[in-house]
Amino acid sequence: MATRILIPTPLRPYTDKKDAVDADGTTVGELLADLTKRHSGLKAHLFNEQGKLRSFVNVYLNDEDIRYLQKEETKVSSGDTISIIPSVAGGVETTLDRDRGVRLEQDSTGGDPTTGSDRELPSLTNDEIRRYSRHLIMPEVGVDGQRKLKAGSVLCIGAGGLGSPAAMYLAAAGVGRIGIVDFDVVDFSNLQRQIIHGTPDVGRSKLASAKDRLTAINPLIEVETYETALSSENALKLFEPYDVILDGTDNFPTRYLTNDACVLAGKPNAYGSIFRFEGQASVFATQQGPCYRCLYPEPPPPGLVPSCAEGGVLGVLPGVIGVIQATEAIKLITGIGEPLVGRFLIYDALRMRFRELKLKKDPDCPVCGTHPTVTRLIDYEQFCGIHPAAPETLTVKVQDNAQKNALDISAVELKERLDRGDTLTLVDVREPNEYQINRIPGTSLIPLGDLPRRYAELNRDDEIVVHCKMGGRSAKAADFLRSVGFSRVLNLRGGILDWIDKVDPSQPKY
Repeated sequence: MATRILIPTPLRPYTDKKDAVDADGTTVGELLADLTKRHSGLKAHLFNEQGKLRSFVNVYLNDEDIRYLQKEETKVSSGDTISIIPSVAGGVETTLDRDRGVRLEQDSTGGDPTTGSDRELPSLTNDEIRRYSRHLIMPEVGVDGQRKLKAGSVLCIGAGGLGSPAAMYLAAAGVGRIGIVDFDVVDFSNLQRQIIHGTPDVGRSKLASAKDRLTAINPLIEVETYETALSSENALKLFEPYDVILDGTDNFPTRYLTNDACVLAGKPNAYGSIFRFEGQASVFATQQGPCYRCLYPEPPPPGLVPSCAEGGVLGVLPGVIGVIQATEAIKLITGIGEPLVGRFLIYDALRMRFRELKLKKDPDCPVCGTHPTVTRLIDYEQFCGIHPAAPETLTVKVQDNAQKNALDISAVELKERLDRGDTLTLVDVREPNEYQINRIPGTSLIPLGDLPRRYAELNRDDEIVVHCKMGGRSAKAADFLRSVGFSRVLNLRGGILDWIDKVDPSQPKY
């Protein structure tokens, strides 16, 4: 019996870019076994080395969460649909980013640290009545709802793709205090989606740019900026004065940190994530609802899930998801409507479809369960399997036959070897559209998703150097080639971006 399995965007390279495939079986386990048999590249993403379904991959049967059943033994019937929902839009901050995020500065005019729910609601001025008149004539909001917004506060984690539209609409709506945590500067590559910044802001602090934009939209609100990387040391202190935390993060360590801090601080988490054409949104960490760890107890291994910097993102997508996050924050502050608590919203921009999946609070969740084991913030980079970069003195240089099995090679080392005539096979595992932007001369293009069926095009006796944009996808490609018998495989550390920085600055970066 064939059953339709819906494939999320991050896994489509392993199904020949198909968004849905058929598999045979009478149980979920049989279907997944048949699926990975037909599309072998999916196996490492869905199952661990012990053959168990990975904890950061959820499987839904007809939009119902079956995690608390015996997933793989769950029976399927004719007409059923299986959805695979992995955690997405994560990634890792660079060492440079972590080193830069060492300062905590509050740029504000002061103000009452008490949250809006704990103090008397402020009155509205005549200017505010004119500005918010379209809210005031709605009975669901009205004067009292607008006063709640004026007394309310939202902390946005990040002034990037999600934080930009969310903060702008929160400011326009009259949320009285908006905080932003960020430590990056505006780059040209941000402008395609981070609409809070403009071309003149390139090179400026994102916080300075964001604050100028928000106060231009609404000078009647307070904008507080925190130039820091969110950490276990500062998260609870940062969260304490705010009513709602808006998660605009782009990496797994910060996402799990945000979740755990929200639970421990008793703050609702207006969650969003984006990748290519797909977005997700929910509200986590309310008293009765699930948290992010109920959905994804553990993160994927580093490099398994591509970031937006590697996989790309449609520029308008964060606008849709960020506005949904802002909507949820406004509903939480005013107490109107039905927030996305216990519901997981999935948006497919290509097909203009929204799907809603039901979420359940996990009684065994280590953070929000009945007997929590995580009672303080931990080392989230260690939790996500990220280890500090090795000192430069430990870098292995590939210079002679005795060192052919080194795991990676730098751009400078590769250029030196090419200049002296060493015979190397260069393989680019990016997508064809990326290959059109820039390339290392002499490379062959074999996208990562095609590698399992095209590796026979390569000679096992050759010394192979694989590369991608930044080194993550090519590391997986190198591991795969070694697993099928290629013994002389090197990964270009830092990818083509490092090659452009250190060898060929004439090429464009993306």
